Amino acid sequence: MVPKVYAGQEMAMAEAENENCIMNVKWKKRVHVFGERMKRVPNKAWQTTWKVGREDPRRLIHAFKVGLSLTLVSLLYLLEPLFKGFGQSAIWAVMTVVVVLEFTAGATLCKGLNRGLGTILAGLLAFLVGYVANASGRVSQAIIIGAAVFFIGALATYLRFIPYIKKNYDYGLVIFLLTFNLITVSSYRLENVLKIAHDRVYTIAIGCAVCLLMSLLVFPNWSGEDLHNSTVYKLEGLAKSIEACVNEYFYGEIESSGDMKLSEDPIYKGYKAVLDSKSIDETLALHASWEPRHSRYCHRFPWQQYVKVGAVLRQFGYTVVALHGCLRTEIQTPRSVRAMFKDPCIRLAAEVSKVMIELSNSIRNRRHCSPEILSDHLHEALQDLNTAIKSQPRLFLGPKHKHNQATNMFKIAAEQVGQERHGKTSLSSVKTDSSALLEWKTKRVSVEQTKESERKSLRPQLSKIAITSLEFSEALPFAAFASLLVETVAKLDLVIEEVEELGRLACFKEFIPGDEVVVTFDEPRVDVSQNHLPSHGVD
Repeated sequence: MVPKVYAGQEMAMAEAENENCIMNVKWKKRVHVFGERMKRVPNKAWQTTWKVGREDPRRLIHAFKVGLSLTLVSLLYLLEPLFKGFGQSAIWAVMTVVVVLEFTAGATLCKGLNRGLGTILAGLLAFLVGYVANASGRVSQAIIIGAAVFFIGALATYLRFIPYIKKNYDYGLVIFLLTFNLITVSSYRLENVLKIAHDRVYTIAIGCAVCLLMSLLVFPNWSGEDLHNSTVYKLEGLAKSIEACVNEYFYGEIESSGDMKLSEDPIYKGYKAVLDSKSIDETLALHASWEPRHSRYCHRFPWQQYVKVGAVLRQFGYTVVALHGCLRTEIQTPRSVRAMFKDPCIRLAAEVSKVMIELSNSIRNRRHCSPEILSDHLHEALQDLNTAIKSQPRLFLGPKHKHNQATNMFKIAAEQVGQERHGKTSLSSVKTDSSALLEWKTKRVSVEQTKESERKSLRPQLSKIAITSLEFSEALPFAAFASLLVETVAKLDLVIEEVEELGRLACFKEFIPGDEVVVTFDEPRVDVSQNHLPSHGVD
């Protein structure tokens, strides 16, 4: 007995040692992996930092502008003579720069003027309420202040729901509410509240002035220019996506499994900026409306027309998305069938892309479109595609006997299933005792499980019958692709109309023969949506 006990203890100790060794190996492996990741952190951080600055060098300039502005307003707090004049209120200048200074001049003007106007109006109204409250007794003063806070707070909050005010002056109303409540409520307990409010207005004005000077005079970034350039890039991206999509459909290897990541697909990159542009277009147009007329023509640009052009481009982009989806469908037209329609489709896509490039050039150079933007080549390509489709009616209609054959196959499959279900659900006999009832319940459960498994196995079987028996199923995917390609031509007219309206409202120069510019897609594009940092609070 004793040797057996010792043997059991030795085995337990051996197992524990093995577990400890395995745990040590795992921990060493985790530490090694963590160390390797930490070694890659500095290199990855440097690459990310370099990439952000290389994509748009204006980001680096803006960072220096913010640092310089903060240094200038900090002198109000750091220098003794200035600090004696403003006191603790000097910190409001620093907070104003942090909140107000934005990437573009339009955004800075919008927030700066809203903040300044809201502070001034709130200060004047607070002085008026304080003057009336001080003229009455102590109890009446508290009642007047409470009523004023309630009435002004409710009114200002309700005004924020008005669309025009919410769009243009929402930030100013928030600042107005904050400043009014600070001054009004503080005046009940503090004696020198008027001096505090006076100093705060001055320091906020200094901070706003520094922000406006930095935005307008030191390497200014204009929201109008960003909106203008983004519209050009969206047209070029759609042109590239259409041509690449058609070329891949006829020349490339179509992968229905979708192994390649969507974000790495060049076709997806072309139309992604268009689909995500609604909010950024509206924001840039709003900020551009605040900017001064800095162009050499000194006339007001129709920024809202750029928003309309963006809306039409998104409608056009949805068709491109559907066209791209034809490359990833499970059922594909054989390459031999696609080859019959390759030339007209490629010609049509090239002509559509050519029109989009001409539209982007007209906006980039601020000139009207060419009178021959819709050339005869586009209509000829469309007519050739129509003729090619009509020349192969059997691919799209299919003979009647094939249809009857498919119907008969469905009937045969349904009859077989019905027979199987009938045979399996019939009971051989009816028993009245308890054992027979239990047996019947058991059979019923097994029958229901069998039915469910048959239904699951029957669905793919019927799908295969439908796909393999219908002759025109091979041409259906191409029919969808061709119809979407023709749809791009139909929506092209809407894009041209909006671009021509933009040229008329913006007073673009007239088209001169020879103004055509050859555009390449190799130049780096600036994603303007990444240049607008979110605001996380008022102060």
